[in-house]
Amino acid sequence: MHTGRILPGISVLLEDSLGLIRGKRVGLLTNQTGVDRSGASDVALLTRSARAVRADVHLTVLFSPEHGLRGVEDRQFVGGGVEGATGIPVYSLYGASVLPPPDSVLRRLDVLVIDLQDVGTRTWTYVASMVYALGACDRIHLPVVVLDRPNPITGIHTEGPILDSALANPEPGAPGRPARPYALAPIPLRHGLTMGELALYYNDVLGLHADLRVVPARGWRRALWFDETGLPWVRPSPNLPSPESALIYPALVAFEASNLSVGRGTADAFQRLGAPWLDARRVVALLADRGLPGVRFERDDFTPEHPTDGKYGGRRVAGLHVVVTDRDAFQASRVGAALLWAVARVDPDSLHLDTLAFDLRFGSPEARLALLRGTDPDAVIDRSLPAVVAFEQRARRYALYH
Repeated sequence: MHTGRILPGISVLLEDSLGLIRGKRVGLLTNQTGVDRSGASDVALLTRSARAVRADVHLTVLFSPEHGLRGVEDRQFVGGGVEGATGIPVYSLYGASVLPPPDSVLRRLDVLVIDLQDVGTRTWTYVASMVYALGACDRIHLPVVVLDRPNPITGIHTEGPILDSALANPEPGAPGRPARPYALAPIPLRHGLTMGELALYYNDVLGLHADLRVVPARGWRRALWFDETGLPWVRPSPNLPSPESALIYPALVAFEASNLSVGRGTADAFQRLGAPWLDARRVVALLADRGLPGVRFERDDFTPEHPTDGKYGGRRVAGLHVVVTDRDAFQASRVGAALLWAVARVDPDSLHLDTLAFDLRFGSPEARLALLRGTDPDAVIDRSLPAVVAFEQRARRYALYH
């Protein structure tokens, strides 16, 4: 368990870094995850706390990422509006895909503050919201302050596959080249960094050159899991109900691009996988024979209710439950690879993949093809190990925590 008091970046900002926003017109890119240790929202803290009032902070505009300011929307074209308690205008940065903040709005500000919870996985679109904002702010020379938070699945576990560079696109959408907000750059599926560290990494590696300051979380250590921080768990998206779902999420996220359900519409989304056509008993037996560390697979049917992915709503689904038995031994990439391998062996004619969408999430067309051919899944993941080690070495210079 943790020792000492862990504070998120918003609390550290208010305690000893208010000079970064004192007397300034502030824009805030945040959502429901932007809270302090007691659960008070950034919006309330920056408009009503005694420290912010004394510092003459002017919270002028709010920007919201995918899922909206409250984190409850699970659709495209999320609208803006006003924040109910303050009347501050809210600009949504999620249309058909992730959008950068408009220059016309940014030019009315003195600083942009970003506070969003990452979940430690390459595919997380809030990171794209931050990256696009860094690029926009650099163009108009607007300073950016990122308020950091712990990586909920620790900062010591890094695993591939590395995103194929041919798939990566760090730019916002443009005519003829759609945005790929969950496939920004060649980093591992599970990267081991915090949001602030990702900001430093991308600002440098992508040549964004924004005037960037990161306010670290205080007291966090890389080996700590979220439930060891004492911080409140706020669903980072509608379909990540718990830290356990966040841990398993990188293993299952690529199956969003398949005709398998990942448990959306159940109480434990991203802990299940299934379909009416799946011979789940045989899949579980194959996986049990592999003896993957830190996990077991249980035969467990489920019925999605109003799933936002439209898969099998109200139908009984033959499925399996991913049960983590040792989270430090659990390797999401090996679980994901083994699941694809097993389903392809058992039900090859029924499994359908949107191959590009799958590859953008899993990261490697070569790995996908090998698994579908029946190549040993551990061997497939082992091929990514040298590239993962090289990434860890490159990323070390951006580390804010021990």
